Amino acid sequence: MSESNIPSTDYIVGRLSELRDEGYRDFHARLLPTVDPARIIGVRTPDLRRLAREVARDDELSSRFLAELPHRYYEEDNLHGALLCLRIKDIDRLLAELDRFLPHVDNWATCDLLSPKLFARHPDAAERKIMEWLDSDHTYTVRFGVVSLLGFYLDDRFRPEHIDRLCALKAGEYYIDMAVAWYFSFALVKQWDVALPVVESSVLDKRVHNMTIQKAIDSFRITPERKDYLRALRRK
Repeated sequence: MSESNIPSTDYIVGRLSELRDEGYRDFHARLLPTVDPARIIGVRTPDLRRLAREVARDDELSSRFLAELPHRYYEEDNLHGALLCLRIKDIDRLLAELDRFLPHVDNWATCDLLSPKLFARHPDAAERKIMEWLDSDHTYTVRFGVVSLLGFYLDDRFRPEHIDRLCALKAGEYYIDMAVAWYFSFALVKQWDVALPVVESSVLDKRVHNMTIQKAIDSFRITPERKDYLRALRRK
């Protein structure tokens, strides 16, 4: 598929450019205020995922591309994350590669596209690393930790300590606050008896508290009676 004498970055950027959609680029750029629009090519997510599956089959190309950080383009970062999830089958190596990659993530979308299925197969190792990420000074490393708890630890692997840990996060960084609100809105769906006392106690930052309630009210999986009760818990 790839030409061995072409630098992997040039080849990948060329392939991404072939998938460019200018209208989508302009629309998507407005959703990513933390990203320089010049870094956005304009590739729709389904097209990027198809390219990721193609690149993942080329051992040499994917290995060379994953070795190259930082990337120039937003879509390269998204492709990098997708390749980590597709190619790496060893949990220790995956966690090490995520440690290497996450400091380069500069937006919510790249962060939220990362969903390593290997976490479900190795929940203890992933959980230990998630707790480390929650202590990071980097916004999107922390956000990834929060979103990972939401995605993999709100069902059979749920522990009340996760809620305590998120309650202890310092508020004030928008993209972390919104991830925490997202988490608690799902916790109200899946772990109502544990999550509700957190909302009732008003321990969360006011913005996080009210956004949690709004997201929960928007859910189809919460009963009208519970929604009415949550509305009464909004803080002014």
